[in-house]
Amino acid sequence: MHLSIRLLSFVAALIGPTAALANPVLPRNLNEEVVMLSLGSGLFETRLETTLFRPPGSGPFPLVVINHGKESGNPRFQQRARYLAASREFVRRGYLVALPMRSGFAQSSGSYVEAGCNIASNAKLQEEEIRDIVAALSQRPDVDRTRILLVGQSHGGLSVMASAGSRLPGVRGILNFAGGYRYTAQHCTWERSLVDAFATLGRGAETPSIWFYGDNDSYWGKALPARMFEAFTAAGGKAQLVAYGEFAGGDAHSMFSSPQGVAIWWPPTERFLNEIGLPSEVRYALPSTPRPAKTDFADLSDIQALPYLDDKRRELYRKFLDLPTPRAFAIAITGNVGWAYSQVDATDRALANCERLAKTGCTLYAVDHDVVWSRQE
Repeated sequence: MHLSIRLLSFVAALIGPTAALANPVLPRNLNEEVVMLSLGSGLFETRLETTLFRPPGSGPFPLVVINHGKESGNPRFQQRARYLAASREFVRRGYLVALPMRSGFAQSSGSYVEAGCNIASNAKLQEEEIRDIVAALSQRPDVDRTRILLVGQSHGGLSVMASAGSRLPGVRGILNFAGGYRYTAQHCTWERSLVDAFATLGRGAETPSIWFYGDNDSYWGKALPARMFEAFTAAGGKAQLVAYGEFAGGDAHSMFSSPQGVAIWWPPTERFLNEIGLPSEVRYALPSTPRPAKTDFADLSDIQALPYLDDKRRELYRKFLDLPTPRAFAIAITGNVGWAYSQVDATDRALANCERLAKTGCTLYAVDHDVVWSRQE
């Protein structure tokens, strides 16, 4: 089934004011916890750095396992995945969200195994570990092992699609966000190998899936996702394609990471969850970020006063000063920044945009026409 949707503003529908007032409020940190998930035992044990976001209470909760992509360079230098915008949407609907870093990534033990130009083999190697991850998480008393959703972005999207034919116990569906793998070594025609990989993964793939691809994806472009989808479904795979066109928030490859992307992927996802018998109704409200008071830290236009930032990000702040209100600008000790404007929840969105890049907590520096930053040790 090929769905083509426009970029519409669904945000008001996602968070109804009446529901937000009636539902209990989640803690701001979503009960975030980092654990080392143990797979195997003895000499064969692997410990995976895993981020958990949990609703209040003891559960058991339906489980979402979000699988990360692969950045360029050494996987060990990759920061742990959090996907805060997406994690919030699932936790507020009562899901426990797990984000494991696979072997060889970040602080996880083991090694990342490359399969060269055989992209199907690469996906199946990752899927073997995903299978073990699901089995390990299913042993937790706060997990409902009969209601599991797999999610993957980029390389993680390709990897979870390899699970579609594995009949993993409890897994009811798969979300694929810009899934694929771009192996550009010499003598590899990676586009053809990628299409062939999806054809291989489609054979016997009975678990239903929904795919999200945008036209301005810096990895795949506009045409390649349609070829991948056609190869997968022609081989027997069960999938829906949401081809949403241009992503106004930037590179469509990062749509799933962006708070602006929620308006694109949540409505089709809600329908998909209803089809496969997983919950979609909001159970918890999110706390709104209070507007901090104006401080005398610096003049609003004093670009050099901002802490942590390099010249490039100071220039971004200079451009922020020309944006209309309501607006907010957030900074992190890592030097990352985030901002939002012309939205009533600009403070929340600025913090979310900053944290998506920084992978750590951020603090508001300016709101509307005021500096709200206080000197911090």
